[in-house]
Amino acid sequence: MAVLGFVSEQGAAMGNDLHDQADAVVVGGGLAGLVAACELADRGRSVLVLDQEGAQNLGGQAFWSLGGLFMVDTPEQRRMKIRDSRGLALADWMGSAQFDGPQDEWPRRVAEAYVAFAAGPMRDWLHGIGMRWFPVVGWAERGGALATGHGNSVPRFHVTWGTGPGVLAPFVRMARAHEAAGRLRFAFRHRVTALDIAAGRISGVSGEVLEPTDVARGQRSGRGVVGAFRIEAGAVVVTSGGIGGNLARVRAAWPEARLGPAPDRMVCGVPAHVDGDMMDVAAFAGAARINTDRMWHYTEGLRNWDPIWPDHGIRILPGPSSLWFDALGKRLEAPYLPGFDTLGTLRRILSTGHAHSWFVLSQSIIKKEFALSGSEQNPDLTAGRWGAVLKARLGAGGKAPTPVEAFKQHGADFTVAATIEDLVAGMNRIGAAMGDPVLDPASLRAQIEARDGQILNPFAKDTQVTAIRGARAYRGDRLIRTAKPHRILDPAHGPLIGVRLSVLTRKTLGGLHTDLDGAVLDAEGYRIDGLFAAGECAGFGGGGYHGYNALEGTFLGGCLFSGRNAGRAAAG
Repeated sequence: MAVLGFVSEQGAAMGNDLHDQADAVVVGGGLAGLVAACELADRGRSVLVLDQEGAQNLGGQAFWSLGGLFMVDTPEQRRMKIRDSRGLALADWMGSAQFDGPQDEWPRRVAEAYVAFAAGPMRDWLHGIGMRWFPVVGWAERGGALATGHGNSVPRFHVTWGTGPGVLAPFVRMARAHEAAGRLRFAFRHRVTALDIAAGRISGVSGEVLEPTDVARGQRSGRGVVGAFRIEAGAVVVTSGGIGGNLARVRAAWPEARLGPAPDRMVCGVPAHVDGDMMDVAAFAGAARINTDRMWHYTEGLRNWDPIWPDHGIRILPGPSSLWFDALGKRLEAPYLPGFDTLGTLRRILSTGHAHSWFVLSQSIIKKEFALSGSEQNPDLTAGRWGAVLKARLGAGGKAPTPVEAFKQHGADFTVAATIEDLVAGMNRIGAAMGDPVLDPASLRAQIEARDGQILNPFAKDTQVTAIRGARAYRGDRLIRTAKPHRILDPAHGPLIGVRLSVLTRKTLGGLHTDLDGAVLDAEGYRIDGLFAAGECAGFGGGGYHGYNALEGTFLGGCLFSGRNAGRAAAG
């Protein structure tokens, strides 16, 4: 019997019909897979982690993330005078999820369990293995409509020191320790193409050994096949991610009746290997997929001027002050304000028949309110040093953080001007290259002047102005996230900046149907013996524990929670 333990960090083993065995196989070396593998190895099981990419991609999509976690009633919140509770968090979750059918029984139960976890042992567990968090808790997805609807009532977005790599670090460290002890092995460049079945249960996996690769993390790797393999295992845990890197799959699953037509042009927030193929493999073996039309895509996408993967997009994480205009030049109304309602805003934008929109803002806004998603776009937080954060966020003089200024200088979606007429001319030059409608400078000026007139009075009927003032009532927003209210057209706060925004693919909210243990269910709702799933391929648990909307921090949080549950259950 050939042993896969010799597979190198660089990738594939050569040969045909490699055959091995382990107590458990984990398919996918991202965050959920690492958590599951560590839980299995902690319980004395022999574990083999397979991944179609090279070792340089260990950690998967989590590496590129900002490292935000949804946690409830934490010391970080209490220090910021944020009153939170399990009951409030659950009410927010259910108001956002809008579960509406019998298929949502397990997603609802997983959601309830996650909120209990986030309000209970989650922080202590993560703190105990070395994670720490930026002291200012972020307020994402604020909702902006009814108290019973979508959104976070209070700030809950805890950014991990070290961002995504900081979230991964404890689990990579523990996995490597298990590897050194002989309990865990990695086999990179091994693509699973079938779940093997014997005696009515999953008995292992088989697939293809891919050619070695030395491409950088996140870049597209080759798909040449150099061998085959088969692994016998008592349990298989699928943690293979979603579909966001495969635009054809995204369009095929797009909920047109709910959101409007799928965009002809999108940018990708995840690498190309996030292709959804493993979910097809599981379905062929009898796994049920539910809520496949539920997905999470952002409306503030930028074309990356320094791309890593195909169609690479970066998301702006906006504060509340930028003025948002649709493709026809009409200002978006409440609750479609920056940072309030992602999918509602997406639906509003697509209602124009176009898939892009525009931010118009001042230099004073960009320097305080613009952040970019991703570990590589936040070197200060990724470094985990207070001095770097203070210098980048508060000590840059009149400039925004360096990565934001780089996009302003090099990005194809940015234009800068001293007057609104010149700014709109620049926006139209960008739009002409994309086939966009022509914007009317007189119309934009009139709308901006109307908004600016509301700033001069301590009272306002403009909902966005009221929201800005409300945001600044929170110390964290006032300190580093929300600019002091001012007139956009005031030259003292210039220059003016226009930003063309695209739809950016990100997360699959539905997926393989599982129970709370991560056991995969068949079409009739029965467990498939020996098969488990966790992370995005399982809709982060249950087959869609977000329902229709996410509250942010729940993607990494869901990988941690579902990977932990699946690993423990698979260990028996």
